[in-house]
Amino acid sequence: MDDTPTRFPEVLLSLRSRARAAGFGMSSEERTGALLAALAAARPGGRILELGTGVGEGTAWLLSGMDPRSRLVSVELDTALQALAREHLGSDPRVTFVAGDGGAWLDGYDGEPFDLVFADTWPGKFTHLDRVLELVAPGGTYLIDDLLPQPGWPEGHAAPLAELLDRLERRTDFRTVRMTWASGLLMAVRCGT
Repeated sequence: MDDTPTRFPEVLLSLRSRARAAGFGMSSEERTGALLAALAAARPGGRILELGTGVGEGTAWLLSGMDPRSRLVSVELDTALQALAREHLGSDPRVTFVAGDGGAWLDGYDGEPFDLVFADTWPGKFTHLDRVLELVAPGGTYLIDDLLPQPGWPEGHAAPLAELLDRLERRTDFRTVRMTWASGLLMAVRCGT
């Protein structure tokens, strides 16, 4: 079976071109994007949080799966990168872009929980983990990627990654599954009511 996605967001090629021109090589892998679209589609009227907009490739995948009532908040520290996403996706009323530190945003957020959280940056993954997991609604999904060795990983990154996976899998309020697929994923679903 070929697991290459067959449906892509219309804007994806433009975003990839802009990412290359900006020297940004950390966008979500296509299979991860297809999974994001499917998870977003599974949540009609859902509230979705993306930590790490980058140039907006993950954002485009999420929007491609969302219905008209769903809402997405996408947070990015690098305003120049996020400007590329805003240029291509900012006219979509379902998305709100937040420029700033993801950790500070998580600390200050006091709104409703999210049905889907995609943490594609350090805040919400290696920092502020407990805080972001508090913001996942019961039955909601938390997804992280880039768990297999990646170009540009900092020296000694394997140890914090092992600790992160252990912390997530020891939690009794989430059910987790690791996927050695795409860039390496972990999906956690919040249990209970």
